[in-house]
Amino acid sequence: MSPVASAPSRTTPPKFANAVEAEFARILDYYGIRWEYEPRSFVLSWDEEGRPKERFTPDFYLPDFDLYIELTTLKQRLVTRKNRKLRRLRALYPEVRIQLWYARDVRNLLRKYGIVS
Repeated sequence: MSPVASAPSRTTPPKFANAVEAEFARILDYYGIRWEYEPRSFVLSWDEEGRPKERFTPDFYLPDFDLYIELTTLKQRLVTRKNRKLRRLRALYPEVRIQLWYARDVRNLLRKYGIVS
């Protein structure tokens, strides 16, 4: 089994997990930046029989930059768990470029473009 699973192709607009992701997609669209929403899941661990036990699916992929972006607006204790997953992903897939954007990064971006005050 491949360690990287592709999400099924979408014929309808994605259902974002939260409003921040939808706003981020609008900013990308406004600037003509191509993006994909949760296009891949990366297996982070396997059970004794080799079946995937833990996966990580970054929120966005920007194909023109070959960059995954994970947005988080979570509480700090949950961010810690997300950071652990990113470290694991980077260890297993060093060729994958990924950035974690925290709530403050997203808020600053939304303020910069006048989406929130």
